[in-house]
Amino acid sequence: MSGTPADTPGGGTNPQAVSTVCVVGSGGREHALAVVLGRTADVVVTPGNPGITGTTPEGHSITSTTTPAEEIEADLYVIGPEAPLVDGLADRLRAAGRLVFGPGADGALLEGSKAFMKEMLAEAGVPTARFGVFTEAGPAKEYLRTLPAPWVVKTDGLAGGKGVLVTESLAEAEADIDAKLSGDAFGEAGRQVVVEEGLSGPECSLLVLCDGQRLAALAPAQDFKRRDDLDGGPNTGGMGAYSPVPSVDDALVASLVDQAVAPLVAALRSRGIDYRGVLYAGLMLTPTGPKVLEFNVRFGDPETQVVLPRLEGDLTGLLAEVAAGRLTTVPRFAGTAAVCVVMASEGYPESPRTGDVIDGLDAAADLEGVSVFHAGTAALGDGPGVVTAGGRVLGVTGLGASIEEARDRAYAGVSAISWSGAQARSDIARAAAAAGDDNDDRDDNDTDVGGAIRAPRRQEVAR
Repeated sequence: MSGTPADTPGGGTNPQAVSTVCVVGSGGREHALAVVLGRTADVVVTPGNPGITGTTPEGHSITSTTTPAEEIEADLYVIGPEAPLVDGLADRLRAAGRLVFGPGADGALLEGSKAFMKEMLAEAGVPTARFGVFTEAGPAKEYLRTLPAPWVVKTDGLAGGKGVLVTESLAEAEADIDAKLSGDAFGEAGRQVVVEEGLSGPECSLLVLCDGQRLAALAPAQDFKRRDDLDGGPNTGGMGAYSPVPSVDDALVASLVDQAVAPLVAALRSRGIDYRGVLYAGLMLTPTGPKVLEFNVRFGDPETQVVLPRLEGDLTGLLAEVAAGRLTTVPRFAGTAAVCVVMASEGYPESPRTGDVIDGLDAAADLEGVSVFHAGTAALGDGPGVVTAGGRVLGVTGLGASIEEARDRAYAGVSAISWSGAQARSDIARAAAAAGDDNDDRDDNDTDVGGAIRAPRRQEVAR
């Protein structure tokens, strides 16, 4: 093992002495982060949204402000979205002596450039789909025709979770290559594309904490990317999720960390990249073994809304350990289940309509086991109302003793909320609930243990 703790950035802040946390972001992920961090600390969210402000059951305040993170005084900074990470916000905060959870711009390039991510996977020997990187349509289409269906075309740069096409139509894939490389579809983000072979098998989302060298996996989740039932319609940022995933046990999680995440962190370290934050691994469990679909450099959305509510203990202290390079706490999760259903605006994802008044928020939040996380909302003028202000508007999470109970509660919350043109999938976690899950055999005191603290072997780090 690589057993020497990394140097503490920001002058050696004590991870246990965090009383105020600044969360950067404005979506449902940041709302969920604020609520769980708010168990043990006051939280300031920038720029936040009108649904975030409040007081936690533990008595800590959550406030929303438009003040930039660099101007907020806090003991710990947690950066939610990928764009400010790619832009170097974590680097600027660390240069000012702040304790930061989130990678620098060098590590964030894993998400900022899919070509770089693929290059790192190849260097690390991590299994992934066959791929090619192209800036011209002709060679991209030639390579595409060498692959069997389905075909996958991705923008190289950031595209808000919407830059991936998976299709059985060769003509559609070729047209997508043209649209992306021309700049018509995603501007500069699409002027380089990654063309991949399609993979088949169950998908799994795994969030892994990394303090620069040590790793600890959180509970796995399953998300739903397509907008419509039965995985129809266009790709989205995510229409729902559930946790735990009955088919992914602790042994498989440990294996996935060893095969997919630890080699990547070792390769990053070999390049001098000190990655402190979370690695979100999107995996396909293919018949020939697990393969990485993507790596993101932040908590997934909506996976965060089902994983973190199940976490037991102090999230603030856990993330501070990661930020300080001294990860020693093993994450533990309650023996409960969580299901999140995303409610989206009419026209999402192509051209979401905004400005519709939302009804039923209080009624949904009053339901047992239901939490409503705001994503794309805005205040209704000077009054108390809330209107839609984005594509994905709300994440309604239900907690229960089983996936079935959690799902019933989530959909009860969805039924209580309405606005003109609201849409949500009706089949989130349906198959998992019908199949039953291991929670049925646990008593209320049982817990899941997240991934044990592990580190790349010394020879992996040194290569």
